[in-house]
Amino acid sequence: MTDATVGQAASGTGWSPRMLRYLERAGLVVPRRTAAGYRSYGLLELNQLRSLRELRRQFKVELTGVAFAARLRREPDLRAAMDTWLAGTELSALDWEQRKHERLLAA
Repeated sequence: MTDATVGQAASGTGWSPRMLRYLERAGLVVPRRTAAGYRSYGLLELNQLRSLRELRRQFKVELTGVAFAARLRREPDLRAAMDTWLAGTELSALDWEQRKHERLLAA
């Protein structure tokens, strides 16, 4: 199978050419480039596009969420910051009350 152009990839996967460019900028699907600089979608990228559509449908997730999840995997500092933030959102009611009283006493 020969590689697909942006238009061919769009029509074969159900994405618009504009969305294919967005997906590339987000690092979700990165096609090869020809010597002239055109995007070239091979079997791997076409399958990624199809499976991404199915993932969004099955789990009702937006592309921004998928892009953020990809960043979490690529950027350890972001992942660590999110882990810290999420741990703070899991406070028990008792912890929350304790911190509230500490803030009141400090004021």
